[in-house]
Amino acid sequence: MTALIIHGHFYQPPRENPWTGEIDRQPSAAPYHDWNERIHSECYGPNAFAHIGAASEVINNYRNISFNFGPTLLSWLDQHQPRTYKRLIEADKQSASTRGGHGNAIAQAYGHAILPLCNDRDRLTQVAWGIADFKFRFGREPESLWLPETACDDETLALLIEHGLRYVILAPDQASHIRKTGSDIWRTVPPGAIDTTCAYKYVSGKGSIGIFFYHGSLARAIAFEGALKSSTGLVDRFLEIARAGELVNVATDGETYGHHFKFGDLCLAHALEVQAKQAGFWVTNYGEYLDHHPAEIQVKINLGELGEGTSWSCAHGVSRWTRDCGCYTGGQAGWNQRWREPLRKALNFLRDSAAANFESASADLLRDSWEARNAYIQVLLSPDSWANFLSVHQGRMLSTTGETRARTLLEIQRFSLLMFTSCGWFFSDIAGLEAVQILRYASRVLELQKELGLESPRSQFLEMLAEAKSNDPRKGNGAEIFVRFAEQDRTLDPTVTV
Repeated sequence: MTALIIHGHFYQPPRENPWTGEIDRQPSAAPYHDWNERIHSECYGPNAFAHIGAASEVINNYRNISFNFGPTLLSWLDQHQPRTYKRLIEADKQSASTRGGHGNAIAQAYGHAILPLCNDRDRLTQVAWGIADFKFRFGREPESLWLPETACDDETLALLIEHGLRYVILAPDQASHIRKTGSDIWRTVPPGAIDTTCAYKYVSGKGSIGIFFYHGSLARAIAFEGALKSSTGLVDRFLEIARAGELVNVATDGETYGHHFKFGDLCLAHALEVQAKQAGFWVTNYGEYLDHHPAEIQVKINLGELGEGTSWSCAHGVSRWTRDCGCYTGGQAGWNQRWREPLRKALNFLRDSAAANFESASADLLRDSWEARNAYIQVLLSPDSWANFLSVHQGRMLSTTGETRARTLLEIQRFSLLMFTSCGWFFSDIAGLEAVQILRYASRVLELQKELGLESPRSQFLEMLAEAKSNDPRKGNGAEIFVRFAEQDRTLDPTVTV
């Protein structure tokens, strides 16, 4: 039987106001309060309760697909949509029980930062927090971790291997060379030409990890070309690909199924629950597939035109998150993305300044500052565990004042990590909703450092931000946007406010 694996990457950037912990009203999401609520109504909820057939059978789509949810989105679902959250957990347990212990859920790097662009310390924390969040919610070790935007380089894969992960999902353009087991000859893979009907093995000095490259044209058809108009047509596409090998696998944004394409959840439910099985497909997940078909072909990955790594959403490697590479989403004719580079430089500067303050200010509070940061996810998941956390990580018995100072320093680091949420660079302008959100995290970093009496780099930070010019002259430059939307009025939606 040909294996069929559909992966859905379900994700929203963290939207909570850094000062209140609640999501402010977002008029652009009307008639809903905010974008999380809107997309839950259109996608996350419907996929958990998809009604198909004359008897209106209720299908939990998450039982039939491989999936990941961003940790910050899972936290929101747990608090605000517990019925849907429960269906996700149930789907993973049920799939594990029927697929040889391999649940459908995989982990995700915590704050959806572009891992190849992180420094080593931040990349480690993003992975460690993502794994810890997964274990807390799903009650088991993850077999894989979704790389935000599938952005990848050799250092990222080495880190996943160190953490014992079994496989990763990448885009077809991210393969560069392959060789058969026992051969010394590497063969160049033209862009997008990798055979997606089998698993591959990536080897480094740390060990090895499996890589699945999803089918590119099928992913485009599902995401952008209307393949979800008909479950029959969708399964016909699966059958066409099945002629080439033993595996059909595809990955798209999970929001495709209902939010980007209305009724996509119903198409997915009928295709996988009924028609794919009737067509003879083995509907499975990557972990179970590897049990039956171990990776035998070795692969090297494409490091992009600048050697920084590659991704699924930038034709120029990972430049979409560093410079005006030509990739854009939305905006008006004549707009540019030259604001991306100074925005990243400013945030890198603030991150490094906060890291130096963290090390010096925590030296007499925490036994190992960076080890404590990596473990702080346990407190975020279970606030009552603070006392246990301190018993392990405090450098000495702390007073109440010392405890407060240590926790504030760790919160500064949390906001510092969230400053690099990829969505801040993805869209058309620095005055957009997502870019302003990461600037609000930056504002919180500066504010909390000031409260602790630490040296503030605010002036230098604003000088660097001023180089980032909005495409809307009414919004000004990055420094002006920061002052208005991240310092003065922290609840405004910049997309609807002049």
